[in-house]
Amino acid sequence: MKPTESTEFTLLPDLAVRTLGGAVIWASDEAFAEKENLILPAAATHQAATFGHKGQVYDGWETRRRRRSHGDAPGPDDRDTAIVRLGVPGVIRGVIVDTAWFTGNYPPEVSVEAIAVQGYPTAEEVAALDGWTTLVARSTVGGGTPNAFEVDSEERFTHVRLHIHPDGGVARLRVHGETKPDPQWLRAGPFDLAAVENGGRIADCSNRFYSHPQNILMPGRARVMGDGWETARRRTPGNDWVLVRLAGTGVLTAAEIDTSYFLWNSPGAASLTGFRPDGTEIDLLPRTDLLPDTRHRFALTSTDPLDEVRLDVYPDGGLARLRLYGTLTEPDNDVS
Repeated sequence: MKPTESTEFTLLPDLAVRTLGGAVIWASDEAFAEKENLILPAAATHQAATFGHKGQVYDGWETRRRRRSHGDAPGPDDRDTAIVRLGVPGVIRGVIVDTAWFTGNYPPEVSVEAIAVQGYPTAEEVAALDGWTTLVARSTVGGGTPNAFEVDSEERFTHVRLHIHPDGGVARLRVHGETKPDPQWLRAGPFDLAAVENGGRIADCSNRFYSHPQNILMPGRARVMGDGWETARRRTPGNDWVLVRLAGTGVLTAAEIDTSYFLWNSPGAASLTGFRPDGTEIDLLPRTDLLPDTRHRFALTSTDPLDEVRLDVYPDGGLARLRLYGTLTEPDNDVS
């Protein structure tokens, strides 16, 4: 299997990223650099000739050099492994094994597997499980590059297992896909139908020059401007927008449009348009002026079941978060 040049799947959320609740729960070895670095949200960085007590400091996961008897090179079946519990279970559409800054110490080959488990098993229990599904067959990768692989599977997974053959370093592991949380949780009462952790996702957007629109659906409050979505300065007529696919068909009762940390680059106004399952649209929130660095909350009065909502911003700018609260009428998440 060869890396793909297409990265369209990166519009989907990274199910493994730490800010979504992902965790690296187990690794066979992390002698040089910690496994937890694999899922940090920021791109890997590097400072040459920066040495710690384990050698050059790397922003990634790096294992020791494997040796066989008498110091011989590793065999063809030798490998190191890290297991990631996804922040939200989901259907995986693409994987990026990023070897940024690893140029003389990256693994020549990688493979990726996944599994779905119920409940909260320990790391040791997950590591001992059989029945893993291959997402990326053993494949050659390059050093210092984001190696992207498309995944062809409709299964729902909770954990991902990265193998590196035979050893070396990987900066980041990105696991892009569609969230599929437990529907029992979604039926418990009103919730944010746009949130990534509940199954919402970005379906399309006009511009993602400075940052990914998926950020506005992430958990918690933004901490800095870079935690949100910001478009380039518009020099042509029109406005920027983002289309949100809800967790399922539902009725919305409230919305929050948060411009926190956007002081001189927040939109001047915004509106919300809902889309019924048959594709027809309804005005949820008319064009409304926004303030910078403010959490704006609006009651919504429509009783129409919707499955998508478009947020229009005028003319451009940045937002920290978008929340769309309501209840599902037709849950479409499946744990099977």
